[in-house]
Amino acid sequence: MNQSQLLLLSTSNKSPETTPETSSEMPSSSSSSRYKEIWSYLWFPLLISLSKEITTAKSQPILLPGSLSMCRSPDPNLYFRPVIGVLSHPGDGASGRLHNGTNTSYIAASYVKFVESAGARVIPLIYNEPLEILEEKLSLVNGVLFTGGWAKTGLYFDTVQMIFERVMARNEAGDHFPLFAICLGFELLSMAISKNKDILERFSASDQASTLQFTKNLKIEGTVFQRFPPELLQKLTTDCLIMQNHHWGVSPERFEKDASLSKFFRILTTSTDEDNKVYISTVQAKDYPVTCFQWHPEKNAFEWGSSMIPHSEDAIQVTQHAANFFISEARKSLNRPPAREVLDNLIYNYSPTFCGKAGKGYDEVYIFSGSPPVYSSSL
Repeated sequence: MNQSQLLLLSTSNKSPETTPETSSEMPSSSSSSRYKEIWSYLWFPLLISLSKEITTAKSQPILLPGSLSMCRSPDPNLYFRPVIGVLSHPGDGASGRLHNGTNTSYIAASYVKFVESAGARVIPLIYNEPLEILEEKLSLVNGVLFTGGWAKTGLYFDTVQMIFERVMARNEAGDHFPLFAICLGFELLSMAISKNKDILERFSASDQASTLQFTKNLKIEGTVFQRFPPELLQKLTTDCLIMQNHHWGVSPERFEKDASLSKFFRILTTSTDEDNKVYISTVQAKDYPVTCFQWHPEKNAFEWGSSMIPHSEDAIQVTQHAANFFISEARKSLNRPPAREVLDNLIYNYSPTFCGKAGKGYDEVYIFSGSPPVYSSSL
């Protein structure tokens, strides 16, 4: 019963105020008639209200202290503790200002945060580790990410090619094992798949915010863009919401002429460089969970060194949707690695280094120059 109903009820139970003059003019029969008239208006609404309150109370379960509500069981086909292997890149990410050792490599912290923001953890795949260690780490992850950078030859290219072959083998064996390749990662995969180290072309897209142009009749279901709201998809074509930072790429014309590339990938988007030259900016494998970006989905939310990186709310959503898609794919992996071995290899065993004081380059990097620190497992 609400407050207004209680107020009316209490008012109706009070005797009408009278003065000596009016009391002599108001017979008792008139007062009784007035009470009956008031109750005729009140009793039916009050009865309905009380009935509703009683019905509502009966329909709602009462949870006593210590009782448990029933939760729907999670999908048993999905893995909710996914781990992503991120490949390190030669150098320290700061042109030797942080560490100039010959065997040094790094992972920009933005890639780690990108993965973690969607609910996964990271194991660093240090590119110059012995093959058996890399193989062991690959057995502990549910997907792989290739980062941006500059290295296209030697051991780094060989390591990328080896890991890509393992990714393909895992998928062909029945495991859903996704791969995200960003900027340099896309370029290296283009070289590996085409078996042509001259497949790349020069473009002027360094430190540039740009749009994405979707291919005609593109069906976004099953692609990285499937989670994007329609209005955000539209803004991607008109607003500069994504960050480009590369000198190389593949044009649609060269892509179509290469039988291996056009057989393996389908083009999702293209972009235009500062000289109005068109290059492929997003592709997806036709038969594997492999997505490649010439742009940087991780930078919008996690890098601040360049004034050209978009940081609007729409741009942040681009980062979030891309990360969520990647990790949703990793949850489909059949791999269930031992918890202890995962903990021993996580990137949490390293500390990031702040390198953004110069106002350019990466804000933070993880540097690898030797064996990771060993911590006591007795804590």
